[in-house]
Amino acid sequence: MIGASILLESLKRVGVDVIFGYPGGQVLPIFDQLYDSDIKFILIRHEQGAAHAADGYARATGKVGVCLSTSGPGATNLVTGIATAYMDSIPMVAITGQVGTHLIGNDAFQEADVTGITRPITKHNYLVKDVKDLAQIIAEAFYIASSGRPGPVLIDIPVDVQRADTEFIWPEKVEIRSYQPTYSGHPGQVKKAVKLISGSKKPVIYAGGGIITSGAEIELKKLAEKIQAPVTTTFMGLGGFPGTHKLFLGMLGMHGTAYANHAVMGSDLIIAIGARFDDRVTGRLDTFAPGAKVIHIDIDPSSISKNIRVDVPVVGDAKNIIDELIGQITELPDTGEWLKTVENWKKKHPLTYKDSTTMLKPQYILQQLWDLTKGDAIICTEVGQSQMWACQWYQYQAPRTFISSGGLGTMGFGFPAAIGAKLGCPGKEVFNIAGDGSIQMNIQELATCVANKINVKVLIFNNGFLGMVRQWQELFYKKRYSFTPITSPDYVLLAESYGAVGIRVTKKYEVRPALEKAIQTNNTVFIDFRIEPEENVYPMVPAGKAINEMIEGLA
Repeated sequence: MIGASILLESLKRVGVDVIFGYPGGQVLPIFDQLYDSDIKFILIRHEQGAAHAADGYARATGKVGVCLSTSGPGATNLVTGIATAYMDSIPMVAITGQVGTHLIGNDAFQEADVTGITRPITKHNYLVKDVKDLAQIIAEAFYIASSGRPGPVLIDIPVDVQRADTEFIWPEKVEIRSYQPTYSGHPGQVKKAVKLISGSKKPVIYAGGGIITSGAEIELKKLAEKIQAPVTTTFMGLGGFPGTHKLFLGMLGMHGTAYANHAVMGSDLIIAIGARFDDRVTGRLDTFAPGAKVIHIDIDPSSISKNIRVDVPVVGDAKNIIDELIGQITELPDTGEWLKTVENWKKKHPLTYKDSTTMLKPQYILQQLWDLTKGDAIICTEVGQSQMWACQWYQYQAPRTFISSGGLGTMGFGFPAAIGAKLGCPGKEVFNIAGDGSIQMNIQELATCVANKINVKVLIFNNGFLGMVRQWQELFYKKRYSFTPITSPDYVLLAESYGAVGIRVTKKYEVRPALEKAIQTNNTVFIDFRIEPEENVYPMVPAGKAINEMIEGLA
């Protein structure tokens, strides 16, 4: 087989059913083989969109997402999407074309050192120099991307390697001596964790994206109910614990619920599972949970004690270790008084907003969306205020139903990610919650949706600003709105020009009918919600403050 054929046959062997990408000169042999391939190829309209679509597919399905681009600018256009997946530990394989091996390093046309560029933002990457290594490299890449703490892997394939031929030998098993993830917790550390849990009076379970990656949502619920501990999740952990459960506190951190933040700060034990104590969660590190011991369960040992001092580290897979804890905890903590305290915080500091009969409120829109779907939908988001409102006001009931850029905060992520999610889960309704700033960054993917009949529903919270930056300017820069007011196209006409459906909503009573029409429409739908221009996201922890020093109030 030639290298291009080996690539496609290898992708089929690892279970790839869809590739997102864009053609170019240095991947022509691959695209020639794709012409007759039964792997579905989605022609995206910008390579950044290809990376985000592969990412969204991976988040929605749990499988490895795949994107493909040519060399040089095609490859560098993938970089933001690769970095997004890396920050959020998403399994993805990016395949790039490269100039011929004899030209590498000569500043050839459309040459870029993509392996050098992406080294800091990939779990591993490869430059294939011999076609005989290609099948082995593909098998390794998918194993690395999907095992341990997942992440993106890049394979750079020179065009002459794509054309070269060799015997196809598929490695049935992958073993990498230097890469051996730990899946079972150390028995001694698990026993120490059990002892701390049993002796606790005010425990809080702090769950992150590792719960979803591990598929540990059932075990997490069992643990919380067994020890009667309230549960808060990170942004990445939303959906890992039922949003309507009586023990759920919502998201914690900068824009988390006030009661989640108070509970963490008042706890005597934090059981952290698959979370990394990032700065948006902890606020000022020296003030974070001063009276709490910390158990930290994570498959990545480098995440433990990186930001917060940990009393009991347990390295391993969340599902396995929670199961061990459930089996070994015989002496249950007495949390009765603690749960009463938490319930009082919930009553004293509820999520709320000032409703209006004249202006559209984004919180109301999301409440109506929840009421219509009851959590049986996939919610993707862009980045900014719309993203935070989606975290606060939609109650995620199951894992892989909330898809958003967490660590990198990538504007333009949501729309192409929704495309990937819809292709991965065609039976689910997929909504993208967008701001009028972020949606314009990859709006060209409307063409991808219409051409491929990928029927996602885009809810644009149109306030005429780069909303989150404007909010900071209002609160901390004396309302000096420096380059945050923006103009938008007519989204209804824009959608229609691509062959999609556009709806404009300016009144409260129009919200539910518009959402119902979008759900019933067998096409991509853009709903332009003209929301209140200076609506803010509350609660909010200002930079440099402890997480219980929140700005609350009615937006």
